[in-house]
Amino acid sequence: MGEIARSVQSRGGQVVSVTPKYLKIPGVYYEEADEVIVTETLRERQAVMQKLASAFIALPGGFGTLEELLEIIALKQLRVHNMPVVLLNTHGFYDALSLVFEQIYKLRFAKSEYRNYYFLAKSPEEALAHIESYSPQPEPAGGKWF
Repeated sequence: MGEIARSVQSRGGQVVSVTPKYLKIPGVYYEEADEVIVTETLRERQAVMQKLASAFIALPGGFGTLEELLEIIALKQLRVHNMPVVLLNTHGFYDALSLVFEQIYKLRFAKSEYRNYYFLAKSPEEALAHIESYSPQPEPAGGKWF
């Protein structure tokens, strides 16, 4: 994440670091961020990041990335937000997860139209193109976006 942050700043972008206080350790969080927001907990961190976001891109990562990604998709399903969600599928990283999602649809644990709630991108360029051309999902039958 630090490399991405440095790249953003080198191109004139602003970087906001949101970190729980127990991870505000030099070398763990991005000290050179334009703004550093320290939260009490990881859950509070996720809420702050969601509030600041206009789109979500999940890079290949570990359990924390997976947990955050699934929460964002679930919140979209629950109509808490209507922002683009992209899985950057570098070297097929998310192929196996995509198969799990297909099993969820097949067994009817989720509606098949929820496939439209996220996008698997093969490259950073495809991820950004999707976000730039994103049209919010139509208002669901029987309810509004929160």
